[in-house]
Amino acid sequence: MSFALYLAGFVIFIGGVAWALIAAGMRPLYVIITSVILVGIGMVKAVTHTRSKDPST
Repeated sequence: MSFALYLAGFVIFIGGVAWALIAAGMRPLYVIITSVILVGIGMVKAVTHTRSKDPST
């Protein structure tokens, strides 16, 4: 799976989480903090899942 596709899926996930938090009545500050944390987690996961393995020498 490509990095961009993985990240796009995670952005859709973050949008859904943010929407649910706003619908639940959370303050916008907490929604922003949660979204930033999820972006960081998504970047780390996308890099670890899509990087190529080093060839054994």
